[in-house]
Amino acid sequence: MIMKSRMLRYSFRLAKGLALACCASLIVASKAPDTLERVKTSGQLVVLSQNGPTTYYEDASGTQTGFEYGMLKAFADELGVKLVIRDVHDLNDMFGDLTDPADGAQLAAASLTVTPERREQVRFTPSYFEIRQQVIYRLGEDRPRTIGDLQGKKVAVIAGSAHAEEMRKLSQHYPNLEWQEVSDADAMELVDMVNAGKYHYAVVDSNAYAVHRGLYPNTGIAFNLTQFQPVAWAFPKSDDDSLYRAARRFMLRANTNGLVAELREQFFGHVSKLNAGGAQAFAKSTRQRLPKWRETMEKVAQKYGLDWHMLAALSYQESHWNPRAKSRTGVRGLMMLTRGTARELGVNRLDPQQSIDGSARYILQIRDKIPERIREPDRTWMALAAYNVGFGHLEDARVLTEKMGGNPDRWPDVRAHLPLLAKRQYYKNTRHGYARGWEPVTYVQNIRHYQTLLTWSSRIEEQRLAAANDDSHEALADSQRVESKAAGSASAL
Repeated sequence: MIMKSRMLRYSFRLAKGLALACCASLIVASKAPDTLERVKTSGQLVVLSQNGPTTYYEDASGTQTGFEYGMLKAFADELGVKLVIRDVHDLNDMFGDLTDPADGAQLAAASLTVTPERREQVRFTPSYFEIRQQVIYRLGEDRPRTIGDLQGKKVAVIAGSAHAEEMRKLSQHYPNLEWQEVSDADAMELVDMVNAGKYHYAVVDSNAYAVHRGLYPNTGIAFNLTQFQPVAWAFPKSDDDSLYRAARRFMLRANTNGLVAELREQFFGHVSKLNAGGAQAFAKSTRQRLPKWRETMEKVAQKYGLDWHMLAALSYQESHWNPRAKSRTGVRGLMMLTRGTARELGVNRLDPQQSIDGSARYILQIRDKIPERIREPDRTWMALAAYNVGFGHLEDARVLTEKMGGNPDRWPDVRAHLPLLAKRQYYKNTRHGYARGWEPVTYVQNIRHYQTLLTWSSRIEEQRLAAANDDSHEALADSQRVESKAAGSASAL
C-alpha cells in the first residue's frame, strides 16, 4: 500500500509537471512577435525620409544612393531584409506618421537633429553625424552678425525643422524676431529663395549648404546659429525596443568599423572651399559656355557608359569649357590633352568633339588598368588622379600608402599619401620619382564638387520644367472647361 501510494504521488507530480510545461510552451508559442521579428518575417524595413542631397536620391543611372541611404541599406542588409524608403515632404508629418502604429513605418532617417523637444516625441539612436545651423544671406546685402540683427527681417526656415524650434526658443529673448516656416521645401530651395531676394535670410544645416553652395554664388554664411548638434535615427517610443536595440548596436559598430567614415568621404568628402569668386565664375560658365558642349558630352557619356556630369566637371576643371585653352606645359583643348596622349588616341585635341570623345576613352583606359578589386567610386577617383598626375605616380602613391600602413585600394588613404611624392625622403625610393602630389588631390576634389553641382543643377532644371508642364496642362484644362461651359451656354440659348 505504501509503495502504491508513493507511486500515485509520483505520477501526480509528473503529470502536474508535464501540464505546467505544456502550458508554458503554449504561452511561449502564443506570444506575439516583437518588432524585430515582424520586420524579418515581412522581409522589409520601412523607413520615413526626405528625398534630397544629404539623405537619399537617384543617381544618373536611376539607382538610389546618398549618405542616409548607404547607412540604411547597410542596416537592412544586416537584418536580411529589403529597404523600403517612404518619402515624407513635411517634417511634422514625419514625426506624426512615425508615432502612429497604423502607419507601418519602423523608423525615420532624414538628417534629423537631436533636440530636447524631439526627445519628448521619439527616441534616438547614437549619433552618426554632427551639423550646425547656419544663417544664409545674400552677398552685397547687409551681413547679419548676431541674432539681434535678424530682428525685423524676413527669415525662412523649413516647417517642422529643428531650425523652427531654435527660432521659437530665441524669440523668448528677441521679441522682434520673426520667421516663416516654409512647407514642402528643402534647404536648397530656401537658399534659392534668399538668392532670388524673396527672403532676407534662411536657416539651413551646414552640410546641406556646403554641398551645394556653388549653385548659389550670390549667397554666403552670415554666422552659425548653433554649435554642432548630433544627428541620429528616430524610433517611436514603445515598450517593444527590439528593433531599436538592433539599430543601436548597428550604429555603434558603424561609428567604429569605418562605415560612417567611408560614407562621409563618399558623399561629403568632395566639398571644396569654393570662394564667392570661384562660385560666380562656375555659375556664369554653366549658363554661357556649357550649353554649347552639353549635347556632345551627353552623347559621348552614353556611348561609353559614363556620367556626362563627370565629363563636364572634368572639362571645367581642365579648361573652364574653353576649347582654345592652353597651359604652360603645352596641354591644349577642351579636355587639355597632351600632344602624345592625343596622338595615341587618334584625335585632334583642338577639335572639341574629338577632344571629349578621346578624353572619355582615356579615362576608361586608365580605369581598366586599376586593379579590379578596387571598388567604385574609389576606382573612378583614382583614374581621375592618374589623368592629372600620371598612372605611374598614382601607383607610386599606392605603394607608399601600403608601406605606411594605409589601404592602397581606398582613395582616402591614397589621397593622404599623394602629397608625399613632392618630398625627397619619399620620392627618392619610388619608381617614377618626384611629382606635384598635392595637385591631383585638389584636382579630384574639385571635379567631384563640380559634378555634384552639375547633377543637382540638372535635377532642379528638370523639376522646374515638370512644374511648368503641370501649370501648362492645368491652364489648358481650365481653358477647355471654359470653352465647354461657353459652348453649353450657347446651345442653351
